[in-house]
Amino acid sequence: MSLSDLLSDSYVELGGYRDQHFRGNKKDQEKLLKESCTLYVGNLSFYTTEEQIHELFSKCGDVKKIIMGIDKVKKTACGFCFVEFYTRADTEQAMRFISGTRLDDRVVRTDWDAGFKEGRQYGRGKSGGQVRDEYRRDYDAGRGGYGKTVTTI
Repeated sequence: MSLSDLLSDSYVELGGYRDQHFRGNKKDQEKLLKESCTLYVGNLSFYTTEEQIHELFSKCGDVKKIIMGIDKVKKTACGFCFVEFYTRADTEQAMRFISGTRLDDRVVRTDWDAGFKEGRQYGRGKSGGQVRDEYRRDYDAGRGGYGKTVTTI
């Protein structure tokens, strides 16, 4: 084990996720991600409320804003949100302690986000929800039942 291994904090380092619709170059996106106080939170139940998100994330610091992801057609929750904190330190605490925990019987996934922009709260799937739910073949009650491709066949 090296000194850099001891000093690194894999929970707060940038993961592989990048918003494919980011307007700008990769270098700008990386810079924003390293300074960001916003997290993308995924794998949520469609029934998870903003209050539940606030309750969980406020244990790590003062939450500035929560933006729930919604289906662009039905205007119902579709399993993700953005959580913005006032400080980077609080955001790092959330990355360390909340990613991988359970909320509504689902393992929550968090990742850095370059900052919320209006319009990103809508699912990007063809049917209005999240793309991953369109290709899911299993039954998942927390995410609306079967995936869209299974129900349309």
